[in-house]
Amino acid sequence: MRITILFFIALFFAGCTANRVKQPVETFTNPVLPSGADPYSFYKDGYYYYTHSAQNKLILWKTKSIAGLKNAEKKVVWTPPPHTAYSKELWAPQIHFINGKWYMYFAADDGNNYNHRMYVIENASPDPMQGRWEFKGKVADATNKWAIDADVFEHKGRLYMIWSGWEGNENGQQNIYIARMKNPWTIESERVKISSPELKWETHGRLPGQTPDQVNVNEGPQFLKHKDKIFIIYSASGCWTDHYTLGMLSTSTEADLLVASSWKKHPEPVFQAEPGSGVYAAGHNSFFKSPDGKEDWILYHANSEPGQGCGGHRSPRAQKFTWRKDGTPDFGKPLRTTQSLVIPSKK
Repeated sequence: MRITILFFIALFFAGCTANRVKQPVETFTNPVLPSGADPYSFYKDGYYYYTHSAQNKLILWKTKSIAGLKNAEKKVVWTPPPHTAYSKELWAPQIHFINGKWYMYFAADDGNNYNHRMYVIENASPDPMQGRWEFKGKVADATNKWAIDADVFEHKGRLYMIWSGWEGNENGQQNIYIARMKNPWTIESERVKISSPELKWETHGRLPGQTPDQVNVNEGPQFLKHKDKIFIIYSASGCWTDHYTLGMLSTSTEADLLVASSWKKHPEPVFQAEPGSGVYAAGHNSFFKSPDGKEDWILYHANSEPGQGCGGHRSPRAQKFTWRKDGTPDFGKPLRTTQSLVIPSKK
C-alpha cells in the first residue's frame, strides 16, 4: 500500500513539473503578406476573413490567425463584369456580417477616377468562401458625389456608414462623411461632413505637373469603440507621399453621431511613419481582436523605402496596441520588419 501511495505521489509531482515546462512561444514578423494595400479583416466562428485592394477583383483569405496569412486559404470571390461603372480600380474592400448575411463593400469606377463610387455585394452562405456573391448595387447618399473607403458599423441598433468623399465634383480635397443606413445597401440620411484636412500634417499632397497639383486628404475612416467612447481613425495626407499618417476623431457613445460638432479632432497624428525602423507612409488601417478577445490589434499598410508611393510596394502589417488611462488608444510606433512579435493570444 505504501509503495502504491508513493507511486501516485511521484506521478503527481512529475505532472506538475511537466506543466511548468514552458511551451514554445509562437512568433511572426511583418509584413503578414508580401504586398497588399488597404488591409481589412473580420472575425467570425474561429476564422479571420481578410481582404485588401486587388484592383480588378475581390479576394478573400480565410485563416485562424492573421499572422498565418501567407499560408491561408485564398479565393477570388467576385470579379466585376466588363464595361460597367464598377469594372475597374476596385479599392479598399471590406467584409462584414450583418443581419445573418455577408457583405463586401468596395469603391470602383469605369477607368475614370472622377467616377469612383461605393458598391456592395451580398452572400447568404454561412461561409463567405462558399455560396454565391450577388451584386446589390451602388451605395450612395442623395448627392451621389465621388466616394471611396467605406466602413460600416452598428451603434445602438442603427447602421452607419463612414467614407471619404468630395464636397463637389472636382478633385482637390477629400473629407470624411457619415450617414445612417436603412439597410446594408441603402443610405437613408443626408451625409454629414465630420472632418476635413486642415492641419499641417493632413495637407502633404503636392502633385507637381498634374491637375490639380495639390490634393489634401482625409480617407480610410475606421470605426473603433472602447467603453464610453467612439473613435474614427482615418488616414491623412496623400498616399503618394511619405507623410501618409493616421489621425483620430472622437465622441461619446451618447452623442448624436450625425451632428458634426459631436466629433472632436485630435491635434496630432496618432500613428505615423518611423523611418528609423524602415517604415514609411504608414496608414489605411483597420482593427481586429485576438482569437481570445483579450488583445487589440491594428492592421495597416506601409512601404519599406521612401518614395514608393501608392503602388504595389505597400504591404500589410499587424501589431498589438493598448489603451491609455483616459480611454484613448495608444498605437505606439510602427515596428520594424525584423522584429519578432508574439502571435495574437489564442482561446
